[in-house]
Amino acid sequence: MQIRTLSTALNLPNQTLLFDLDELYGVLRGIKDRRGKQGRQYPLAEILLIGVLAKLTGQTSSRAMADWAKLRSQELHHLFHLRHAKMPHYSTWSRIMGQAVDPDELERVLGQFFGRDLAIVTQPGQRHICLDGKTLRGTIPLGESQGVHLLAAYLPREGVVLAQVQVKTVGNEITAAPALLATLDLRGAVVSGDANFAARPLSEKILRAKGDYLWVIKENQSQMYQDIQLLFTPQQSRPGWSAPPMDFRGAVSEDLGHGRQERRQITVSSLLAGYSLWPGLSQVFQLERSRTNALGKMEQETAYGITSLPNSTGTPQRLLDLVREHWQIENGLHYRRDRTFREDDSQLRMGHAPQVLAILNHTAWGVFAHQGETNLPHAQRTFAYQFDRALARLAS
Repeated sequence: MQIRTLSTALNLPNQTLLFDLDELYGVLRGIKDRRGKQGRQYPLAEILLIGVLAKLTGQTSSRAMADWAKLRSQELHHLFHLRHAKMPHYSTWSRIMGQAVDPDELERVLGQFFGRDLAIVTQPGQRHICLDGKTLRGTIPLGESQGVHLLAAYLPREGVVLAQVQVKTVGNEITAAPALLATLDLRGAVVSGDANFAARPLSEKILRAKGDYLWVIKENQSQMYQDIQLLFTPQQSRPGWSAPPMDFRGAVSEDLGHGRQERRQITVSSLLAGYSLWPGLSQVFQLERSRTNALGKMEQETAYGITSLPNSTGTPQRLLDLVREHWQIENGLHYRRDRTFREDDSQLRMGHAPQVLAILNHTAWGVFAHQGETNLPHAQRTFAYQFDRALARLAS
């Protein structure tokens, strides 16, 4: 089989071919098939690529993927030169995803595929990598509270998942993070995370890899939390005595939309850099948020954080942008996987199938995001229409 026959056979219009079909197919052909030789009626690379195409057209579950492929069996058979003219049964899809693929290998290969076009980092902190975990709720057995939990390394600007690993329990994300980061090039990157990742060993690991960190600090790091809180507490001076000198610097951002007004103010200081024993600490910050909804009700909260970025590159405005970007993993990745791909509704539990299905989800989103798409449902509908037209021409 010649890889080059795929895109030339389809003859897709430019607005439909959102990625190099041949190149992605070639990458997937390098994935090791862990099935026995007698159980390989359908080639692994073809099944994986058909799964990605199904996700790009809006199929939200493994059963929907199987039905989509079955309805297009003749066209896909002709496109991929498959031995069988019919597509696999739903149960076969489940077995392939659950047993034939090593999800860690698939993550690594696809992460390299999406990361190949990343801009070269020229200064510290130029690339932003967010760490955050997500539980696939549909995999939680009845009467239990723990299902498949995945920890992702996400690029918020590019909309790409670089790597992802399964975590045994939700509270063990900090133990899985070093193995996840070991698969990435952290040179010139700043790694951000919530208070669960604020730990000295992980900070040291990132620094040794020539990267930087930015953590939210809460009471789980009691000494650091108290030191930062005390630093930003207004000082009261006694008569005849002036307040001690401070190096506070700040930045402010305001947003207005959907009937809500939000204001964020960050205050940054380097005074704890020489005082704290935290590895590589350069700056600490206080972030004050105030939100006013359409009914005029105001909410306020204060958060603290630390970073190894020096003030030359970690300016107050840059730190404020990084904190805001970090939470895009919720809206930019988790929300789309939950609402558009309906990931939490899937009850597929066979072997590695839940993780592989999640990989296909973020792969489809990465393909669209790589082309600058922001409206995922619209992009799926457009791709589905144009791809079916291309298949129809192929079969005629």
